[in-house]
Amino acid sequence: MRDVDYLNCYNAPMTYVEVTYQLQAPLQEEQLRALSQSANLYGLRRFRVDRERNQISLEYDGSRLKESEVAQALRRANIAVAARV
Repeated sequence: MRDVDYLNCYNAPMTYVEVTYQLQAPLQEEQLRALSQSANLYGLRRFRVDRERNQISLEYDGSRLKESEVAQALRRANIAVAARV
């Protein structure tokens, strides 16, 4: 194996994915704090809340996380979603 190939296997490009969910209820401050702590989850980059539309969007590294794991982070933060938008 060439050195270049070896180095590139650890520097693979990230695939950023954004998913948006309709919230069942407006978010409370404690839910936002819990989600912020989950943001340390490997691959979860950031989230954005649209209070007018009652939606949350999350950006994550699709090469490291599945959407089901992102949804699990929402559940751990006690955030109930109605549907994916």
